[in-house]
Amino acid sequence: MNLKVIFATYKNIGYQLLGLTLVGLGIIGIVLPVMPTTIFFILALACFTRSSPKLAAWLLNHPRYGATLRHWQKYKVVPVRAKWFAGVGMSLGFIVLLLSSPAWWVLVLVASIEIAVMIYLLSRPSKPI
Repeated sequence: MNLKVIFATYKNIGYQLLGLTLVGLGIIGIVLPVMPTTIFFILALACFTRSSPKLAAWLLNHPRYGATLRHWQKYKVVPVRAKWFAGVGMSLGFIVLLLSSPAWWVLVLVASIEIAVMIYLLSRPSKPI
C-alpha cells in the first residue's frame, strides 16, 4: 500500500473520531446550559466535511441544527440568539469557576479564551448578506 493512502486513511479516521467527539460535546451542551452546543456542531461539521460526506450530510440535514449549520457553512453566520446563549452560558460558567476558587492562571486562561470566542462570535454577521 502507498504511504500517502495510509496517511489519508488515518487522517480521515482521525477527523471522523474528532467530529464524533465534538458531536458528543454538543449533545452534552444541549443538557448543560453553561456549555455551548452550536460551536461544537460547527467544528464537527468542519471535521466531517474533510472526512465523511455522509456524516456531514447528517449534520446539515439535522431537523434542529441543520439550518444553522447550513447558514454557517454558506455565509459564516452566527444568529443573534446563538450569540446571546454563548455569552450568557460562558458568563455563568465563569461565575461557577470563580466560586470554585481556582488558581489565578486558570482564571486568566479561561477568561482569555472566552473573550476571544466572544470577539470572534460578535465579528460574525447575524444574517446572510
